[in-house]
Amino acid sequence: MHISTMQYLKPSPEQLETMANVRVAYAVMLDAIERQLPAGRYKALAITALEESAMWANKGITRDSDGTPRSGAVVP
Repeated sequence: MHISTMQYLKPSPEQLETMANVRVAYAVMLDAIERQLPAGRYKALAITALEESAMWANKGITRDSDGTPRSGAVVP
């Protein structure tokens, strides 16, 4: 695991654009969950899992699989 794994990485402009595009897809999924699932534990868990997945997606945009910063991402 790379030393920067637990540090914040500042995304490059290209990575920020990718994050914005992915965020749009997550918003569509969240809207579907909000509209179609009844209130309750399972809906809450689905939303929590979606939030967690979005976080991991952002991390995947800025890091390689071994945790090293991807090209353009910098440790401030």
